Amino acid sequence: MQIRTLVLFLVVVSLPAMADDPGTAAIGRVIDDFHAAAAQGDKSRYLSHLTDDAVFMGTDEWERWPKQPDFVDYVGSRFKNGSGWNYRSVAREIRIADSGDMAWFDEVIFSEDSGRFRGTGVLVLQGDTWKIAHYAMSFLVFNENWQDVIELSKETRAMKERSSQEK
Repeated sequence: MQIRTLVLFLVVVSLPAMADDPGTAAIGRVIDDFHAAAAQGDKSRYLSHLTDDAVFMGTDEWERWPKQPDFVDYVGSRFKNGSGWNYRSVAREIRIADSGDMAWFDEVIFSEDSGRFRGTGVLVLQGDTWKIAHYAMSFLVFNENWQDVIELSKETRAMKERSSQEK
């Protein structure tokens, strides 16, 4: 009976260690450093976390930023004073493909200035380094506010359409 208890104890104690997959932890470190580099305005470190053909999706409908040259230029202009944007992950889920060379994640990120957002992305393993191939950021909207957001979006779209017709 004591051996069974010991085995059960060892299994229960080792479960959290098994759940913290080294691949998942490595991916988490990449994403965390991606956010930290942005907060510090470190352009080269920030961009080094992206694949050469990466795409960053911003919150506005037109914001589809291919890394070359659009996002590189944008990041350069935003980071030129040594600061960028400051988001930190407060919740994250990561899945690694069975092949072991691709992963996807979703996270809730927080900004002191702007509140909570959702980030989603895809990473690929290049050599022994995880790189972000796609990152998308979106606003989180409470379901109770959905109709208000829809109306505000409609008003803004109509205003932009009127403005472009006047030009």
